[in-house]
Amino acid sequence: MTDRAVLFDMDGTLVDSEGLHFDAMAQALLEMGYSLPERFADRITGMSGADCHALLQKTIGFTLPLADYIAGKYRSYLAAAARLKRRGGVDDVLTLLSQTRTPFAIVSNSDRILVDANLRAVDLQHPGLVSVSRNDVLRGKPDPEPYLRAAYLLGVSPRDCIVVEDSIPGAVAGLAAGMTVIGWPEPHRTDIVFPRAAILADPDDLSSALASLLSAPSDIRHFKDKTDVSR
Repeated sequence: MTDRAVLFDMDGTLVDSEGLHFDAMAQALLEMGYSLPERFADRITGMSGADCHALLQKTIGFTLPLADYIAGKYRSYLAAAARLKRRGGVDDVLTLLSQTRTPFAIVSNSDRILVDANLRAVDLQHPGLVSVSRNDVLRGKPDPEPYLRAAYLLGVSPRDCIVVEDSIPGAVAGLAAGMTVIGWPEPHRTDIVFPRAAILADPDDLSSALASLLSAPSDIRHFKDKTDVSR
């Protein structure tokens, strides 16, 4: 059994759900009399529901309360969540973790109701699975608290954790927690510039990067300067 653990973001990383998040948001806002600006989806990757609501207030003058926004979006999202699929390459990664007996956890900026719906849809919800939702912490990503909580629940030191993220807020959170971070953007997200301390993986081949880290000495995380998490 490896002495490492892998902590996965959920939306856009394990589950191909970013598109549904945006579609549900757009549908809810349309029903409330609002429309979204072009390319708004690119701006909300990795953001919590509350942060999205705040951005909507600034961007389109959205005036309805957070509770109304959440209720509308979640209603649309949950109605379609059963059709969600795992992101391409995830099956290979899960096989690798099984073969190396590497524990893993799910760390999401989404609320628990969405986390559970996603995990059920892609057949990843099972007894003993460690998952951290936005409801389980005081501060969500980019704060390190969600990743530190997952490490605590797994009983693994943060320095022995490998984070897999598709977003900048998540990568910043993992680095701030003192963990090794793999940036794994979705193939079409060539616009994302991860912090310099993150290790970039091929959007179509996460397993190679992860296998290299799992077989390397634990202090491999020092080969990059992890003090700069600003870019």
